[in-house]
Amino acid sequence: MATGETGFDDVTFDLISLQYHSLKAGHDYGQYVRDARNAGRDDIADFFEQVMREDSERAQRCHAFLGDLTQHGTSATSPQGA
Repeated sequence: MATGETGFDDVTFDLISLQYHSLKAGHDYGQYVRDARNAGRDDIADFFEQVMREDSERAQRCHAFLGDLTQHGTSATSPQGA
């Protein structure tokens, strides 16, 4: 597996990145839900809540994959040139 400057393989880095962005987006969506409810648009608030649940599920799947990679010792390699 290729490693980047972080010393982690590309797949691990990608999973961590996706997990971070899914969790960050989920945090932001909470404000979107409040904005839609304040505007009286429960239909849009419901949509944002659905998107938030989907991102939460993505983050959980990333977490499971990362656990599997860690358990099998494939989540990190020694940094290049070390």
